[in-house]
Amino acid sequence: MLSPMSFTRRHVLGLSAGIAAAATLAACGSNTGRPNEGGGGGDGETPSLTQWYHEYGEDGVQDAVTRYAEEYPDATVEAVWQVGDYDKLVPAALLGQDAPDVFEFANGPSLDMIKAGQVVDLTDVVGDARSDFPESILAPMVYEDKVWGIPQTVDMQMLYYRKSAVEAAGLAAPTTLAELVEVSQAVAGNGGGFFAGNDGGLGVLGQVIIWAAGYPLLNDDLTDAGWNDPAFAEAVSAFRDFYNSSGYVKAASADWSSPAPFINGECNLQWTGLWNLPQIMEAHGDDVGVIPFPAIGGQGETAVAIGAYSACVTANRPNVEAAKDFVRWLWIDQADKQVEFSTAFGAHIPARTSLAGEAEMLASGPGADAVEMVNQWGHGPDLFWSSPSSDAYSSALNNIVVRGADAAAEIQTAASAVSAELKRLNG
Repeated sequence: MLSPMSFTRRHVLGLSAGIAAAATLAACGSNTGRPNEGGGGGDGETPSLTQWYHEYGEDGVQDAVTRYAEEYPDATVEAVWQVGDYDKLVPAALLGQDAPDVFEFANGPSLDMIKAGQVVDLTDVVGDARSDFPESILAPMVYEDKVWGIPQTVDMQMLYYRKSAVEAAGLAAPTTLAELVEVSQAVAGNGGGFFAGNDGGLGVLGQVIIWAAGYPLLNDDLTDAGWNDPAFAEAVSAFRDFYNSSGYVKAASADWSSPAPFINGECNLQWTGLWNLPQIMEAHGDDVGVIPFPAIGGQGETAVAIGAYSACVTANRPNVEAAKDFVRWLWIDQADKQVEFSTAFGAHIPARTSLAGEAEMLASGPGADAVEMVNQWGHGPDLFWSSPSSDAYSSALNNIVVRGADAAAEIQTAASAVSAELKRLNG
């Protein structure tokens, strides 16, 4: 079901920040699929809306969202499947005349989009259902107590492991980084150790490392990095030692978002997404265990990453109210469609708490374990964690882990960049 080329839903959990508003529209041009540019909606005409999705990897998703659009009775809606770097396509489109009326975006619109007036306040759309969304999922979409995006489904990452391989080594599932190193090295000769991506795992694990070391992304008053601490530099240095160990698999036949490396026996432990659970269970059955990322350092705690692609409405379009009505219909009123979107094309957690019980695969076994992890150790993005902050931290992490740079100096440099970016955002 999962295309090796796809980063799709799981890119929401790659946890990269929003792209700056000045991004160049590289592959979109004016080909939006819009039925008619002016839309309609006046003089009794049926409004015409365009809705953008990024390219999902699971079979059936595109057909489903097209069907949802066709079933909406109060407007002509065209669901457009955008192929390419979606995180760049959307911000660039919002600057021009080809913006969609409705679009999804990872963890809601960026703070820059909100402050620039490019998206619409959806507080009245979510209405009384606001309390039905978990706070940790909705929080990145709330600014000045207004809701700017509506979560569509929840994704999470976790560590899959082969129970038989770990037990054969006489070990247990790891709860600390030191134990993860020991387990990975012990099983490396019998099917490979730990794998988290063909970039060495630094892209997907970057923020997980912060949380597993016991730190938040940002401090409470949003003036500095939450990990601006010499002890965090020591935690990253410990991760570097793991990266350079014999148990760390740096490359595989597919990237972290695909279950192929784990299914094919290229590794005995893989950090990947809940969405891959059906395929992994089909391949390995009861030999599959799932755990959060182990704690790093003395103040660390186990952690999993969570996030949600969310529906947004573009401002300055001819049919804003019609677009809001459509979003309300699809992501608030249509419970059956929301459940299908989360459960029929892979394992995802319905965004509404009241609907979570309808995901049968999550009711027992590793699926139930995953839901419990989200409840206990789930960490999501922060609206104020922007692209410059993410880039500064990612650069420091790469310099430390891959290039062997001084951890304390790199962390301080990155933290200074984060502080400067927060000053801009708070200005």
